[in-house]
Amino acid sequence: MDVTLKHQPSFSLAIIQVGANEQVKVEPGAMVSHSDGVVSETRAEGGLFGGLKRMVAGESFFQNTWKAPAAGGEITVAPSLPGDMITLQIGGDFLLASGSYVASEMGVSMDASWGGSKGFFGGGGLILLRVSGNGKLVAATYGAIEERTLDPGQRYVVDTGHIVGFDGSVQFSVTKSGSWKSTILGGEGLVCQLTGPGRVLMQSRSTQAFLGWLIPKLPKQSN
Repeated sequence: MDVTLKHQPSFSLAIIQVGANEQVKVEPGAMVSHSDGVVSETRAEGGLFGGLKRMVAGESFFQNTWKAPAAGGEITVAPSLPGDMITLQIGGDFLLASGSYVASEMGVSMDASWGGSKGFFGGGGLILLRVSGNGKLVAATYGAIEERTLDPGQRYVVDTGHIVGFDGSVQFSVTKSGSWKSTILGGEGLVCQLTGPGRVLMQSRSTQAFLGWLIPKLPKQSN
């Protein structure tokens, strides 16, 4: 598949060109439009157990597979939240934040049962998925994308709510941002300590921070 990104960085749209009878996996609800003759099939990738694992990891139970006709076709996709999108060439392990996945070639797979994901259930809402295989993957961010490339042994700290993903070569651990007092009262919560080598992708906005601002302003239901 060939991907063209438009309307960056606030309201990105990915235009995916697919060849004759080519298939592409798309997250449910991400499809915006498609050319005539492109058809979809919805199934739980990996069967019932695979679908349940995706749900536990914060992903959709089902996944859509779109197939182009003999003449090829076009599919446009976009995420639910405003922000940017990026095309990643997967050729090994990449750790992707749950909710960032939009679409990928058939050769790309996600492991929602990876043990490292469990360690993030209490880590500021971040759950990581191990992406592997070979092919292109389209990922989305809330806000704009910021990238860092870490040298071997170089350390870097990112708030868990701002992580989009990082190379499998990057070592990581989740810890509090400072003392327990500053962690609880200072608004920073938990952070992820990353150690290179490898690439780190961040998003300029945090859904957790947005919800923390929004929810107190919502009208309270009267009895």
